[in-house]
Amino acid sequence: MTRSLIVGGSNGIGRAIAERFAGPGDEVVITSRDEAAAQRVAEDIGGGTRGIAIDLAEPETIAGCLADVHDVDNLVITAIEQFFNTIGSYDITQAVRSVTVKLVGYTEVVRVLHPRLSPRASVVLFGGIAKYRPYPGSTMVTTFNSGVSGLMRTLAVEIAPHRVNAIHPGIVGDSPKWREFPAHPAIPRTPIGRLVTMDEIADATEFLLRNDGINGHDLVVDGGFLLT
Repeated sequence: MTRSLIVGGSNGIGRAIAERFAGPGDEVVITSRDEAAAQRVAEDIGGGTRGIAIDLAEPETIAGCLADVHDVDNLVITAIEQFFNTIGSYDITQAVRSVTVKLVGYTEVVRVLHPRLSPRASVVLFGGIAKYRPYPGSTMVTTFNSGVSGLMRTLAVEIAPHRVNAIHPGIVGDSPKWREFPAHPAIPRTPIGRLVTMDEIADATEFLLRNDGINGHDLVVDGGFLLT
């Protein structure tokens, strides 16, 4: 049996990853800030899936929320607190919350679960291509996605021999955020002629978890968008 924990697995890409891992005989734990939502999605996914509540913006509560999660083989942290925040109209409260989720919250999840990782367990953290391609309003998004890369590298050293990698999706065309924009302006600038899909992000995540030779790596999955 394989046990996977998908933090942020109740929606979007996180859910797609959870559905991929929820094979016969395997156990998947998904999280949401809302326990009822997590349990509802877990029931929809079926198999050995269960849902629990975690709010990464409140890192002091994470250890208690994960108290009954043990022997983790795959740890994927996708949760995000994303919003438009410019220097001209800087929202400090939102900025602190978003950075806490992506950097402090991610770190605390790994810290809590480190003693409970199986011998060949692997970790994947989620960033995004705003790390490489800032845009007006991405002040904090670009900052914390860059921070995810630094966090990934130090964790790969600190929890060795467990592997830690980061994935940076491009614009995911069939995700809840973007599926209502079928003619997204990024499409003509993407060499593959379309946006990447949630299934492709889930497949790339599975690759990072499975391949024992990949460690301390930033993987961009964007269809070549950054080439243009």
